[in-house]
Amino acid sequence: MFALKVARRYLLSNPSQTLLLIAGVALGVTVFVFITALIAGLAVRLTEQVTGNSAHISLEPPARVARVLAGPDLPVESVALVSTFQRQQIRDWPRVVSLLRASPGVSAISPRISGNAFLVRSEAVQSVAIVGVEPQGIDAISRITPTLIEGDSDLGADGLLIGVRLAEDLGLAAGQPILLRTERGVERQLIVRGVFRSGLQSLDERVAFLSLQAARPLFVLPEGVTNIEVKLKNPEDARATARFLAEATGLRATPWQEKNLSLEDALVAQGRTGTLIQVFSLISIVIGVASALVLSAYRRRSEVGIMRAFGVPGGFILWVFLLQGLLIGLIGALIGCATGYGLCLWLEGITSADGVPILPIAPDQGGYVAALVLTTLGAVIASILPARSAAGVDPLEAIQQ
Repeated sequence: MFALKVARRYLLSNPSQTLLLIAGVALGVTVFVFITALIAGLAVRLTEQVTGNSAHISLEPPARVARVLAGPDLPVESVALVSTFQRQQIRDWPRVVSLLRASPGVSAISPRISGNAFLVRSEAVQSVAIVGVEPQGIDAISRITPTLIEGDSDLGADGLLIGVRLAEDLGLAAGQPILLRTERGVERQLIVRGVFRSGLQSLDERVAFLSLQAARPLFVLPEGVTNIEVKLKNPEDARATARFLAEATGLRATPWQEKNLSLEDALVAQGRTGTLIQVFSLISIVIGVASALVLSAYRRRSEVGIMRAFGVPGGFILWVFLLQGLLIGLIGALIGCATGYGLCLWLEGITSADGVPILPIAPDQGGYVAALVLTTLGAVIASILPARSAAGVDPLEAIQQ
């Protein structure tokens, strides 16, 4: 294609200007990739921090609502009483667990008996949230075993795991007995098998774990569970999966986003900020390419005039300048994507003393395809104005200048 040869000749005739132009495009693309990877990595880190020790979806029995009693002998305001003594529970939880295990997006399942209780040691009394779990699944939702600082995670029939703040408040250590009094009025002496430090204050000072079988008599639930906690491979799928599970099981399915609306708003605002920065990066690329090609078109007016005088059509001149923009955008975008990826990898390798990257960056989510396509397209669009200007040059005027 002859127009491509002419476009390449124009670019190589002034190599320093072409290199600076390509470098400017590459720098803009590098910023685009870096911002995209940083925003994505920050979203992933914030989500992990919020959901690291909690479920992505919580399945609970549907709420019981008082039913209005209608009849000629009853006033309109009469309602059927709802028992507050009988505990809400999921009776067919094995079927629900089987359904969850068959779901490809589910990574962990934890059927639980949750309730409130008091830990009593002499005159010290502390309210706690009790979580009864299957012993083999104690780490399914919250990573408890790796954070143990005393004892072990062998719950047995009378074992209890408590957080470090709770242990400090009651003066407890692994191996010591403690009296547990539940909200149902049932008391039992348990043994503290281990003390954990998760780093999450609400977990360390108010939550205690025991086995599912030990929790049943304490909360008067001989067969059911109060809730089923679910972890997903991709936390972003929580809303769609929750809707599916609610329809399939008839239970109340709550995704983690509904429990952390402020975080979701912050992530949306953060994404919008990143989009604005990306847009400004692309605008700077378009302005740079357009200004350089306008200058090139002005300097080559005499050459263009001579070509037009020899009968070269304006469409050919148009293609020459469009191809210049295409080459500049494509080459600059490729260099910028490679540079941006290398920068993200280097920054990801800079870690703190505990091995956590200083910057929450995700090199594999840099938006490389979008950067390549948008930059190339933007450079072509930027070359339209100087291309039309060059194609419309009057041969006589250009030669006289």
